[in-house]
Amino acid sequence: MSFSDAVSPDEPGPYELLSWYAEMGVTEALDEEPHDHFSASAPPPAQRPFATLAGRAPGGAPPPASRPIAAAATAPDDATLTARALAREAHTLDELRAALATFEGCALKATAKNLVFADGNPEGRVMMVGEAPGADEDRLGLPFVGRSGQLLDRMLAAIGLTRKDDVYIANLLPWRPPGNRTPTPQEVAICLPFIQRQIELANPEILVCIGGPSAQGLLGFKGILASRGKWVEYDTGSRRIRAMATLHPAYLLRQPLQKRLVWRDLRALKTALEAET
Repeated sequence: MSFSDAVSPDEPGPYELLSWYAEMGVTEALDEEPHDHFSASAPPPAQRPFATLAGRAPGGAPPPASRPIAAAATAPDDATLTARALAREAHTLDELRAALATFEGCALKATAKNLVFADGNPEGRVMMVGEAPGADEDRLGLPFVGRSGQLLDRMLAAIGLTRKDDVYIANLLPWRPPGNRTPTPQEVAICLPFIQRQIELANPEILVCIGGPSAQGLLGFKGILASRGKWVEYDTGSRRIRAMATLHPAYLLRQPLQKRLVWRDLRALKTALEAET
């Protein structure tokens, strides 16, 4: 049975649809009555603990130095240089995770609940890199555990792979962007040294980039539909390995007919693994 047959393209039920909206960051519903939100009066300053003029707290005192948004104050170029140094100093995946936990150069860390480092088998033959954590991933601290992750597991099972034994999974960014928005180029540039080092330390046989941002950030692809399924070489820093891009499971949940394209990519992946055995 193929992945196309195993995954039903039926329309999602109401609960699944609401879950997907929540995962995408849609937190407010519209009712039948129009509301002029601009006419609503703002709360008085006493009710806004950090309401400021020129960035100062009530009473004229500067905001506390311990506020988490202080991470955003790091200049982007300085943050990228720091990331490169920390990544290079990490000689194991555990050391790299510890370095990320102390890194304050990416503002996404201030709004995320958890660092989402990796899941699966670090010694697996395949490493898959997605875009960034979603709501479920941020809550649990693991990549691809929501509806997209469940679909990814079924995709892997269709070619005889499991994340427990065969696949190591990570993301381009280890922190969730607010509302599941697409990461900015600046955020990608700051976090890129860490995922590049993670790939080098995991040392997989094959790299699979899941979704457009991952394919562009790591492989230089533009336009995931045009570039998916194409084999290229990726330089890990210590050797060159085979790499390809495929569509993100979240996209397939919205566009079920495109599963046929991913099935081709999965068969190509399985053929490549069998050829290397």
